[in-house]
Amino acid sequence: MRFGSNPERKFTPVPQGPNGTRSDDLVKVRKPDWGANHKDRLRATWIGHASFLVEMSAIPGAERGLRILCDPVFSERTSPVSFLGPKRYSPTPTTLDELPDVDIICISHDHYDHLDIASVQHIYSKRKGHLHFIAGLNNKPWFMQNLGCEATEVTDADWWDSFEIKTAKFGSVKITCCPTQHFSGRNALNMGHTLWCSWALEANGKKLYFSGDTAYQAVDTPSPCPAFKQIGEVLGPFDLAMLPIGLMTPHAFMGGVHATPEQSIHIHKEIKSKLSIGMHYGTVRGGLSGQFEDVRDPPRRWKAAAEKEGMWCGGGVEGGGKAIDTAKKGVGLCDIGETVAV
Repeated sequence: MRFGSNPERKFTPVPQGPNGTRSDDLVKVRKPDWGANHKDRLRATWIGHASFLVEMSAIPGAERGLRILCDPVFSERTSPVSFLGPKRYSPTPTTLDELPDVDIICISHDHYDHLDIASVQHIYSKRKGHLHFIAGLNNKPWFMQNLGCEATEVTDADWWDSFEIKTAKFGSVKITCCPTQHFSGRNALNMGHTLWCSWALEANGKKLYFSGDTAYQAVDTPSPCPAFKQIGEVLGPFDLAMLPIGLMTPHAFMGGVHATPEQSIHIHKEIKSKLSIGMHYGTVRGGLSGQFEDVRDPPRRWKAAAEKEGMWCGGGVEGGGKAIDTAKKGVGLCDIGETVAV
């Protein structure tokens, strides 16, 4: 594929406001309150890109719900080094020290924009003895070598494995490792050595689906990935889902690993999600997709595709300042730092 002459290539700088301020066209960033007034609901707070703090509804007598941190990335760059690689253009809404205590860290795959060593090391140093990691098959050695954690502190699962994690104070959560269409590898020597996956979480009568990175249908393939219909049939319906909508161009190349906003509408339907939030946009530019994709395109296309299907629930810049309507069924957006409670 010739990227230089590709007609999809349309490099557009990240927009800026007057005097170098943050543009109003970019996703808003707010200080999170973590949905503190909704202890009885399932909550997800977007930290940017694919990072979410999920809190299950609190069991009777508990001061809070069980917390699962998905794909935490707080570093400035999503890269093996601090001076090169994709750099965030949207700040994190909170610091690692301000982050509430978490019980589980959930990793979809080992790419640098989903598994950030500095972030997980910091959290583990604070929560050692009270923290469990979940990831796809063959990821356990990485956590043991890089964090010094015990084998019992990590569960690496195969697709369709289901297991329960219990805590002494905050109840338990049923977790299922689910398939996706993606790949793995932190360098050229270990490509595909660890399993990539999505996750289904269930506790207290509520279900959540976290897709991580996934494609839906690569160019020139006769049919879409069958996993999402299977997930919906076996594990759905879901009360809340987080689905990818960005870093998807050029589609001829990226279509086998990243879904478009329009394709994630199909994923939303097939997994039987009641409400889905767009993610994997608005935070960092991909090394390749940054040359092709205006950072404002993913949420605009997500909204347009949802409206075409009669399922737009608002939120984000595209929502005109109004929060996502959680009483509706469909898809929407949220600010970085915003909590969606269902």
